[in-house]
Amino acid sequence: MDTILHISNLTKTYQSAGRTLTVLDNINFTVAAGSTNAIVGPSGSGKTTLLGLCAGLDRATSGIVELNNINLGKLSEDQLAQVRNQYIGFIFQNFQLLPTLTALENVMVPLELRGEKNIRARALDLLDKVGLSDRGHHYPTQLSGGEQQRVSLARAFSNAPRILFADEPTGNLDAETSEKVVKLLFDLNKEAGTTLVVVTHDLELAAKTQRIIRIKGGKLVADELTANA
Repeated sequence: MDTILHISNLTKTYQSAGRTLTVLDNINFTVAAGSTNAIVGPSGSGKTTLLGLCAGLDRATSGIVELNNINLGKLSEDQLAQVRNQYIGFIFQNFQLLPTLTALENVMVPLELRGEKNIRARALDLLDKVGLSDRGHHYPTQLSGGEQQRVSLARAFSNAPRILFADEPTGNLDAETSEKVVKLLFDLNKEAGTTLVVVTHDLELAAKTQRIIRIKGGKLVADELTANA
């Protein structure tokens, strides 16, 4: 199986009040293309920091992040933005939809950035897949949390990413809505053949993936395959 993400000796430190704070300490793992993976651990264990480094949103203090055989540490900010737009989809806990754009326009943004054609039809198709074809003209404030997260799912898949990073995708949703969003996430992921890396506190969600990576105190403490592997 091809490797899409290769993490080698990854360390992230911050200077705080004259002290060095180590958020991630010498993390190593690889992710196979097309696989589903969960990163779990207590609050403050470094999960979100790790996700940001894997996705090129932040830079490591030392170590290597290779995504799709590209060493992210060697890229300029513009090149990183290009890699994110070309290969990566994102889902965030707080949705991160653009408030001045409608649901449909939010889904169209990644396609416009890539200069794609026929983007309106593709965005409508994705909204239909997440069950929101009748809500395309609504603005984020006119949508419930669950609907906003479904719009962000449609947006995440709009540029047909090679890998999708989801940071606590159900963190702001009630149990019933979470279940629907998780089902959509895995269905869309399977259909698109995307690699999924999800950071979550929700162990039920983690158990739906093929592999669970556990982080504690900035260290990788366990890496296990699930029954879905």
